[in-house]
Amino acid sequence: MRHHQSGRTLQQQVTSLPAGEVLAHARQFFGRDSGIYAAFVEREGPNWMSLRGQGGEEIVIAATADGASTAVNASSYMFDAQVAQFLSSLPPGPAAAAP
Repeated sequence: MRHHQSGRTLQQQVTSLPAGEVLAHARQFFGRDSGIYAAFVEREGPNWMSLRGQGGEEIVIAATADGASTAVNASSYMFDAQVAQFLSSLPPGPAAAAP
């Protein structure tokens, strides 16, 4: 039997934006008029949000401060391309120091 979450894809990005700005950007990015790929906030907390889109599709985004950068995790069943586009629209985080 296949687990109901097994098709979900987790994508990650590190950005220089604070967590609150990441979530504000997600609200704007997915809420814009983008036809069948629009999604709107269903639930949210201080560092995460769940958006609901066409056909009940769910996107979950979490942003966690990590020093001078913010780690962003996003997951969806069918909106993988849109999630990847959102993550690539974030400014990159500081480069990791060389060993």
